[in-house]
Amino acid sequence: MKHPHLLRTALVSSLMLFTAGAASAKTLNVVTSFSILADVVENVGGDHVKVTNLVGADGDPHDYEPAPQDAIAIYNADVTFLSGEGLEGWFARITKAANGAKAPVVVSDGIKTHEFEEDGEKTTDPHVWNSVANVMIWVDNIKKALIAADPEDASYFNKNAADYSTVLQALDDNIRHQIAQTPKSARKILTSHDAFGYYGQAYGVSFLSPLGVSTESEASAKEVADLISQIKSENVHIYFLENSNDSRLVRQIAKATGANPGGELYPESLSDSSGPAPTYVELMKYNTALMVQAMNGSTQ
Repeated sequence: MKHPHLLRTALVSSLMLFTAGAASAKTLNVVTSFSILADVVENVGGDHVKVTNLVGADGDPHDYEPAPQDAIAIYNADVTFLSGEGLEGWFARITKAANGAKAPVVVSDGIKTHEFEEDGEKTTDPHVWNSVANVMIWVDNIKKALIAADPEDASYFNKNAADYSTVLQALDDNIRHQIAQTPKSARKILTSHDAFGYYGQAYGVSFLSPLGVSTESEASAKEVADLISQIKSENVHIYFLENSNDSRLVRQIAKATGANPGGELYPESLSDSSGPAPTYVELMKYNTALMVQAMNGSTQ
């Protein structure tokens, strides 16, 4: 029979090991503003984050009505992530309700943004994630914020970020390769609103739309007429619907110009798990495949 002193020592040692293991397995409560950002945070945070996302699959991140439970989630969060650049105009209403909550981390800090002239004013385009290189900046900002909140798991977050960045770099290379296989004269696309500016800059595709950078804006009759003239003069033959907003106006313009349907894109929201774009990587692959198919003359 073992000596009681030895049993106590073994028990204490076991408890110390268990406690150390539990400490290293900390789980951060994290809030994200919309579905694409939630997916990126989950890739970096892995098992060490529990993500509460606000604007879900097929939701419009411009136009969201916060619920009381959103303020509670933000108040209790270890870290809250926003994309920023004017995307989540509704977030200020939640922060008032969640008085005392930690300041949100704006993951788009450090991204070189571009501006539109809209209604006589300059507006920053917030749709930065449609260039994969920008999401790699997101990954670095997310990693740093998670390490600041949980420094003991820094090596875990660093590895996840590095692995995911490798996946993103391969994705970026693949998109460039696919677009390069399309005729330059065909790289013109009509969409519902200006969500693809960063995609266009990064990959060499021209996008036209009746609405501005926000789905909450409205196009005047003159703007629609001017756009129809531009589409005709530039021989834009393809139009796309968007999963998260009203398609009636773009359908009317397409009918007036003779543009053909190319399908439904996912510019600012994931699909649900059964759809074609349940992750950010799948979203970019899907959008690119649809556009390349249309630009190569095989519309659906």
